[in-house]
Parts: sequence; structure tokens; C-alpha cells
Amino acid sequence: MSALTQRDVDHIFEKLRTGVVPERGIDTFAVGIDRQRNEIKRQLELIERGEGQTKFLRGGYGCGKTFMAKLAQLEARNAGYATSFVVVSDNDLRFHKFDEVYRKIMSELGTSMCERGAFNDILDRWIYRVEEQLIDAGADENARDFDDKVRARIKENLNAMSSGKAPADLIRVVQTIFDFKQRGESAEAGSLLSWLCGSSNVSASAKKAAGIRGNIESKDAMDYLRGVLEIVKASGYKGLVVIIDEVETILRVPNKTSRGKSLNGIRQIVDIAGSYPGMLWIFTGTPEFFDTTRGVCGLAPLHDRIRFTRQGTFANMRQPQIELVPFDEKRLKEVSMKLRELYPAKSRGNLEEKISEEFIDRLVDEVTKGFKKDVGIVPRQYLRQLVEQMDIVEQNPEFNPMKEWKFEPVSLSLEEESVIEGNDAGFDPDEEPIPVMDVF
Repeated sequence: MSALTQRDVDHIFEKLRTGVVPERGIDTFAVGIDRQRNEIKRQLELIERGEGQTKFLRGGYGCGKTFMAKLAQLEARNAGYATSFVVVSDNDLRFHKFDEVYRKIMSELGTSMCERGAFNDILDRWIYRVEEQLIDAGADENARDFDDKVRARIKENLNAMSSGKAPADLIRVVQTIFDFKQRGESAEAGSLLSWLCGSSNVSASAKKAAGIRGNIESKDAMDYLRGVLEIVKASGYKGLVVIIDEVETILRVPNKTSRGKSLNGIRQIVDIAGSYPGMLWIFTGTPEFFDTTRGVCGLAPLHDRIRFTRQGTFANMRQPQIELVPFDEKRLKEVSMKLRELYPAKSRGNLEEKISEEFIDRLVDEVTKGFKKDVGIVPRQYLRQLVEQMDIVEQNPEFNPMKEWKFEPVSLSLEEESVIEGNDAGFDPDEEPIPVMDVF
């Protein structure tokens, strides 16, 4: 479990006030998901031993998919992995355009030392190790040809680590970034670093210095990701965990061809994951994404590879999909007690008196009643209500929520509105199967 600082505690409650899953400290109030966590830990152990893996988290709205995904990210970082957390978006991420996926992976790349945009730090760590290896082998770091030896070793190591599959342009760009930094030309180095992270807004002069043209294209992005993975591992991290959250967003794509391409992109990743040793892909999605012909069921090869099965109430955690079950009242109360314990109250006694177990029981009952007793969909609204009541008690010691509080849902999501209004938020399934195609 994380050792929380005051900054971490403040971060947790600031995020919960806005209905957002915190980035840090979430293991301190995680309840009811031990088996799922153990399976993610098993996956991390597999990639540490050189496997390349994919895993899918399935669950309806409110089951905690994003929470579980961010917890997986936190535990991976704590265990020594680099991670990237990417959210599939209607506006800025088309999953069948893998250059866009690559760019998002690189922009969200993080470690325990650097939460986002960590590739510059990772690259520096690796090049430092290359230099140390040369020095240990007898090279003179003050010699005029030392930098030439570093450049040669960069190429040699990248080719060896990737079994010759690292793109030649990636190698040239890394070498040129090293040259620029040695000359103190940080802006030029930064431009090429941006290019390597997938940016298309890089000056022609910077590209010319590295001997490259154009940008990283969709068909080449997986090869660049392979090189990045090897640099990540060579810099001292155990591997790379990439989390793709909310893949059910693909279902909202009106064009069937584009939707089919996105699903084929996932199929290709599943097919080639094993050739990326030390890398784990985690996807989160709703049952509708996995179980309808508009989604995974419409693409037979993908459905066959990652299908979910259950025997009665029992499901194998080691199958491709991990099931997250809806919250129940017991889990909500357990989370409440953990958060009450974490809350930075000036008067612990007053907080525990006012936010009593009796009040928490009422809070659970009233919020779930507001969502027609659908306990599974209420966690986001419930936690906002809980934190708000603790805040008011902290600011007004005389406040008694048992007498004053009344549930009023705020900032409803589409799914929450659908439950309150009794509407079906689903899509009509497609009847025709999705054709198999390679998209990158």
C-alpha cells in the first residue's frame, strides 16, 4: 500500500470532489477487487520474465474500470515499470490510425519519477548507461572520439535489442538528439524528441539535421514503439504497460468501416503482442463493446481470441477478460470508512461523530434510491456526496448532515441520466459481420 504524503491526500480528495478517479493513492481505499489485482500482478510477473501480454477489463458503467486501470498503472509504476494511460476519444484519437495511438502513448508515457512526458528522461538514462558501458570497457570519456563511440554504440545496441527491427530513422534521430545535447543545443534536441514522440509540427531544419523526412506514419508506428520499448527496458525499467481506457467509445463511431478498422487494430495488437517482450496492453470496455456485433462479436477472429466465459457465478481471472462486478452496499460502506479515515480533519472526533456509520448507511440508501436502487452506477455520485459532507463538517463544526443533508445529483453523465430517466443508452447492434483487415 502507498505511503501517502499530505500532497497525495489532498490530491485524492480534490479529484473526488470533481468526480474524477485520482492518479495517486487509490490503493489506500480499493476494496473488493483483490482477485483482479492479483491477476494484474501475475501479468506483470509474466512480462518481467520476457512475455508480451494483453488483458481486457470488462464491466458496466460504475463498476470501476477506470479505477482498476489506474490502480494497475500505479502498481506497475511502483513495481518498476514505465506506463502510459490513454483514453479513447471521439475527437482526438481514432484507434485505426495507429500513428495517433502512438502519439498519445508517448505523450502519456510516465514513470515513478516523471508522471507524464517521461521519454526525454528515459532516453537520457539510457544514453548515460551506454556511456558508462563504454567507460567500463576502457574508453576515455575525455577523448575526442568518445562521442563517436557513443553514437556507434547507440546504433549497435538498438539493432541488437530490437533484433534489427528498430527503424533506421529512429536510430538516426536518437543519435542526433545526443549530438545536439552534447553541443548544448537543447531546443533542437527538443524538436527531434517531439518528432520521435509522434509530433508532426517539427521544423524541416531539425529533420534535415537527422537525415529524416516526413512524420511517423500509421504503418510504421508499431516498429517505433518496439524501439521505444527496448529503450525503456535498457534504461532500467522492467518493461512498459500501456492502458487503453474506454474502448467502448469505438461503438459511437457512426461509420462502420472506421469502426471495423479500430476493432481490427485491436486484433492486430493481440496477434503481435507476444513479439514485444516486456510489454503489457490493458484495455477497458463495457459488456456492450465485447458482447455485441457492433463491437468485438462482430469481428470473429478478435472475439475468438478474447471471448469471455463464466461457469455459473464463477469466472476464470486468467482468461483474456477480467470481469469487474458492480458495487454493492457493503463495498460502498467499506470505501466510505476508508475515506473517512484518510480525510485530513482538524477534529477527528467531530468528523467521526457527524459522518457516523449511521449517516453513511443513510447516504448509501438515499443515493442508490435516487438511481432507482441501481447500486452499481452510483459510486461517482456517491463519493462526491460523501466528500462534500465531510468538507462541510470540517468547515462548520456545528453542521449536522443527518439533519441537513438531502441528495441532489450533480453533473450527471449520460449513463447516470439514462438510469434516472429509465432510458436505454445502448446502441442497436449491427447484423453484418466486420471484415478482417490489416490497418497498420
